[in-house]
Amino acid sequence: MKRWLSWWDGRVVLLTLDVAVAAAVIAVTLTGGDPRDPHPALYVPAVVVSGLALLARRRWPFLVLVVAVACLPAGVTLLPLMVAQYSVAARHGVSWRTGLGVVVAVVAGKVVPALSAPESFTQVVLVLGFFVLGPVLAGLWMHQRAALLAVLRDRAEEAERTRTLLADQAVFAERRRIAREMHDVVAHRVTAVALQAGALSLRAPDERTEQAAETIRATSATALDELRGILRVLRDDAPDPGPGVLASLEDLVAEVAATGARVELTLPDPLPAVPGPVGRAVYRVVQESLTNAGKHAPHAAVDVRLAVTGERLAVEVTNRLTPHGSAVPGSGYGLVGMRERVELAGGDLRAGPTGDGRFQVSARFAVGEGE
Repeated sequence: MKRWLSWWDGRVVLLTLDVAVAAAVIAVTLTGGDPRDPHPALYVPAVVVSGLALLARRRWPFLVLVVAVACLPAGVTLLPLMVAQYSVAARHGVSWRTGLGVVVAVVAGKVVPALSAPESFTQVVLVLGFFVLGPVLAGLWMHQRAALLAVLRDRAEEAERTRTLLADQAVFAERRRIAREMHDVVAHRVTAVALQAGALSLRAPDERTEQAAETIRATSATALDELRGILRVLRDDAPDPGPGVLASLEDLVAEVAATGARVELTLPDPLPAVPGPVGRAVYRVVQESLTNAGKHAPHAAVDVRLAVTGERLAVEVTNRLTPHGSAVPGSGYGLVGMRERVELAGGDLRAGPTGDGRFQVSARFAVGEGE
């Protein structure tokens, strides 16, 4: 059905219109033709064939013209020939096919003999205008209209592409502005924290305070490095390295464990080679999950597990639920950000209670060669 509708640009309205035109031509021809001369037995079949042929006038207009001409000797009127002539002009415009169609119609319709000895000027106008110029000019007008609509459509699409490009440029400009603000505000604050933590570690009254200050300093330095990477992405759209991110999960867990948290990390051996977006998404899932566990379930043991099954990489971060969370406020966007990052990397994320008193964040990624 779809293949047949392609003749009418997939529009049922055009098919309905052509069916109506074919039915009207058959009805008018049956009432206006001469079934007695010269071949009465062929009259009705010729009328039906010439009328039904009009259903293919959008696909093969010149063939329909030939069929209409072939049916004329059976006494069929000139109406199918006129519709076919219009269809040829509408399909091909000003071309040799349209000119040949006019010649065929003039010869087959016996226009020349009718004009050789006209009874009046009115007859000349009717014959030329109604049987020749009318259908051709109407077809040429439809052809020009279709060409104009195609040009307008192309211009509209070009305008849409231009708007999209301008929107992308506005996004890039906004990203650069955000990068500048992050550099001016956030980087300055984190640097101040790192410097103060370093000074505290040098003047610490005891070893425990010195270790805590050193942990804060190291974490701040790592945050600065990650912030610089984000700034590069925001400013230059340069991709930060991804496949090697999985190897840095041990450092991330060690940093969290240095704050007193109980974290157990299980990694596959060897680590799988993953695309950059997947590696970054895995790292952020683990990082955000550890942060959330510290906020909402402090002092609870956290289990971080990576496993490869076939062509799927699974990341699971599980911790016990506790009745009291920490006093650290949350933005409420942690899980939303994780889900967006995972979906951009082609994975899926699930997070929530497991039913046995645990909270689990689980992400799945495709790491096959064909992905």
